[in-house]
Amino acid sequence: MVDVFFYHLERSAPHEVLPSLLEKTLKKGWRAMVKLPSREAMQAMDEALWTYRDDSFLPHGIDGADQPVLLTLDDHPANGADAIFLAPGVEMAPEAMEGFERCVLLFTPSDTEEARAQWKALKSHGHDVTYWRQTMSGAWEKASA
Repeated sequence: MVDVFFYHLERSAPHEVLPSLLEKTLKKGWRAMVKLPSREAMQAMDEALWTYRDDSFLPHGIDGADQPVLLTLDDHPANGADAIFLAPGVEMAPEAMEGFERCVLLFTPSDTEEARAQWKALKSHGHDVTYWRQTMSGAWEKASA
């Protein structure tokens, strides 16, 4: 059973949210994988992770790189990831999540219907699902499980 966190991006874009979530993942001693919808999105996220903050470095690579954070289009954790992050518009079968400790699904208001369908499918498959909402101050709060 995998812990699946749904992050509703109502006030922020993925490139604004992912760096801090990835930093928290690395602090746990975990490796991470970010599945993106296209090669263009992967290149944009690569750029965002290099430039999101002047005083920080987030070690990452693209596709088959053996880095703590891997940006990819695939389901297979080539870097031995413990956590997978799915960008808005990216799906993954419940069975494909089995090898991860945690799966984080980022979704926008326009993806709400797809996220609800995924929630139901993941819950019926036995995964623990949690919904996180962004507060007005930008912090994240657990809204439901």
